[in-house]
Amino acid sequence: MSLSPEKLTPARIVFELDKYIIGQHKAKRCVAIALRNRWRRQQVLGEMQQEIIPNNIILIGPTGVGKTEIARRLSRLANAPFIKVEASKFTEVGYVGRDVESMVRELMNNAVNQVRHQMLEECAEHARALAIAQVLDILVPGSSADHRNKPNQQAYERKQRTRAKMQDMLLAGKLDQREIEFKTETNPAALEIITPVSMEMFDFDINDMMSNLFPSGKKDKRQRMNVPDAINFFTDREANRMINKEKVVELARYAVENNGIIFIDELDKIAVTDRSGGIDVSRSGVQRDLLPIVEGSSVPTKYGSVDTAHILFIAAGAFHSAKPSDLIPELQGRFPIRVELHSLSQADFERILKEPENALTKQYTALFASENVQLTFAPAAIKEIAHFAALANEKMEDIGARRLHTIMNALLEEYLFSLPDDQVTKISITGKFVQNKLSPVIESEDLSRFIL
Repeated sequence: MSLSPEKLTPARIVFELDKYIIGQHKAKRCVAIALRNRWRRQQVLGEMQQEIIPNNIILIGPTGVGKTEIARRLSRLANAPFIKVEASKFTEVGYVGRDVESMVRELMNNAVNQVRHQMLEECAEHARALAIAQVLDILVPGSSADHRNKPNQQAYERKQRTRAKMQDMLLAGKLDQREIEFKTETNPAALEIITPVSMEMFDFDINDMMSNLFPSGKKDKRQRMNVPDAINFFTDREANRMINKEKVVELARYAVENNGIIFIDELDKIAVTDRSGGIDVSRSGVQRDLLPIVEGSSVPTKYGSVDTAHILFIAAGAFHSAKPSDLIPELQGRFPIRVELHSLSQADFERILKEPENALTKQYTALFASENVQLTFAPAAIKEIAHFAALANEKMEDIGARRLHTIMNALLEEYLFSLPDDQVTKISITGKFVQNKLSPVIESEDLSRFIL
């Protein structure tokens, strides 16, 4: 769900994040303030607006505590262009691999697709009305408005009455099994060119350029479809005709430059902990390449240059073996807000299993309902699941809430495999069932290492 920018107050943002993420109140407050400040900046008049830069954030905490989810939910809430990248995937300029500017190009691609989808939804109703009219033209030839002024007015009026009856039948679904045949235009010279990542920086569309090298003669092709498929075909075609490509790019660029969010995960992997050289040289090189993008620079894309000065950067990392101070000073200065997220306890796991709108217990209940089975969890069962998840994180690597996915799958695996079963309509998960199922696994060091 997205809200209008003026309604996204910090308190409302935290309220909406609480529906999906348990705890981490300090981190939620920081991202809520950062998001609201972007709207506040756009209300400032004059040159001062360009001088106000975003307060980028570093989220520090172990895996599975909600760092990525906070950023993802924040972007959905604001309906903002969003991309998640991993800092460890990038290499400095001159090495084989992805360059840091590719994150901006990918964000721009996402924004274009997002704006295009929104514009398609806005014109979908009008496009569908035009599509139905085209299908009726095929079902009742000579009944369109183009034939209104032609001779034999009585025949035209008779076809109009037939058209009205056919329209009623079509809308009632009585023509769903009927097939129609129609002509479509195809361009045999159309080419689809898949460009490598390194060529994305060029400000042109290779597909358009290559297709212009060939004659643009179009050929008619006949297709047969049933009525519903034909309506969908004509709807898509009309909607695409209504959308202005230049307008899509213009709105997408504005959205990226003023509302875009880039989430950089594993930032600690490019921190330099050993100054003696080796691979750390490449790490510091990635930091230097990342610096101008975070500071604000113009990045060339196939849709034109994109200014990164007001993109909000949210970085995250566990920072077990490295510290934020191991980053180069210039990059540290571009992430002035640092928030530490705490590890999840058994009480947190209990809340995660029950409270969020996308809680795991609700997800599995919905999955079992698809097999006509009613799945219920007793309060004692939820408490035991949380207990075993916390215990597994203590005995092995702490992977946070992701441990719950492993625990739940191990708990329900037999049911998930045996369903559907006509003899099973209700399944109740009790605390005793959880203990009997998970105790042998958790208590065995060898089994827990491989299973959980």
